Amino acid sequence: MTSSPWTIRGLRRSLAAGLTRPTILADAALAHSSQNPSGNTYLWQDAAWTRSEAVRAEEIKSGQGGAFGDGRSAIWGLPVSVKDCFDLAGAPTSCGVRFYRDLNGVAGRDSWLVEQLRANGAVIVGKTHLHPLAYGITGENPEFGDCLQPGDATALTGGSSSGAVASVLEGSAVAAIGTDTGGSVRVPAALCGLAGYRASYGRGDWRGGAHLAESFDTMGWLFRDLEDASLMSLPFGTGSSDFSGTFSRFAAVSDSFLHDCEPEIVNSFRAFIRELEELGLEGRTIEPEWWAESREIFVQIQAWEASRVHAGHFDHFEPSIRERLEMGARITPAEISALRHRHSEFRSRMDDLFSASELLLLPCAPVAKLTAKEDHSQTRIRLLRYTTPFSLAGVPVVSIPCKPGGMQLAAGRGCDARLLQLASQIGAQRNVALKTLA
Repeated sequence: MTSSPWTIRGLRRSLAAGLTRPTILADAALAHSSQNPSGNTYLWQDAAWTRSEAVRAEEIKSGQGGAFGDGRSAIWGLPVSVKDCFDLAGAPTSCGVRFYRDLNGVAGRDSWLVEQLRANGAVIVGKTHLHPLAYGITGENPEFGDCLQPGDATALTGGSSSGAVASVLEGSAVAAIGTDTGGSVRVPAALCGLAGYRASYGRGDWRGGAHLAESFDTMGWLFRDLEDASLMSLPFGTGSSDFSGTFSRFAAVSDSFLHDCEPEIVNSFRAFIRELEELGLEGRTIEPEWWAESREIFVQIQAWEASRVHAGHFDHFEPSIRERLEMGARITPAEISALRHRHSEFRSRMDDLFSASELLLLPCAPVAKLTAKEDHSQTRIRLLRYTTPFSLAGVPVVSIPCKPGGMQLAAGRGCDARLLQLASQIGAQRNVALKTLA
């Protein structure tokens, strides 16, 4: 681990002031790579390539303006990791399985996402571990090893963006690209005490990125300091509905929804409600019993779409994933049509709820830890109850780190920038409180 945990603002200020350089940061990142107990944060790395990228970043001329006064992007010169489901020219893309790594060989060109990162001067440290096919939420992987948390060999990172969260924890990246279909940014962020951002559905371009379920796949970031959230719209951009303004109210799920939550998570939830109220937001409680159908809708559409992405290859994947794919392949055209209708109705009801409440709040997961080497065959279903309402809605979500656990704070579709700005405000308030205590 680095002696002083990296933050985006801290490093960018040092870069802008000439106190450090991208090449120095790249060397430090490489030195801390795959230092988690399982030694598998990265599934692909090339130290020489990363150092050459740092040199390239240093050659990007400075100017005036911008968030740090040097005319460069907010992520210029920063060590960033990328989940190994996005193509990087000259590297294989495994999607967490050897079959695809070997079948597809090295990519001939960068994915859109990697293009954007490199154009903004980010220095890619490597491609990170993930749950096979991104089709899981624990970070377990029978081929590349389970991903364990840096600093705690008894704890899984969560997934599917497992290596992404590990890279930030171990200090090999200041920020990590993940994906979130059914919670794959939100859950590992909460389990590992980090901040996370899941972009609105439709943000970014998936060219050169491997889909799991196209109706739900979103891009996102994992990072350490919540105050940095306002910088995290790159490279996904903003939309026409992402207008300036502030939030004034929120709705939190009732205690009845939290019936399977660990007591410590419930305490963190209530404490965060008080934080929002101290910021001047008016809170109310909701009892969305109709969310009970979200998991069923999500799981079946996801399986149907994933079965088409991986058609003809089911036998190459672990039994639990193969069974889901086979289940998806059995769904009939009439059944998928009915599920799509239910999804549309659910999303419409969620839109109405966001119109009335502006923000919605619930825990990212009902547990604070996934213990390694335990039976997690039922864990995915338990956690999806908390994540699928927002997955079906296609809305932006920020994972707010708490002690313990993490909270999902969601806004209406397209309100990414406003949500990130609020998260940054919460982080700034927390940082001031920490300095006061110190």
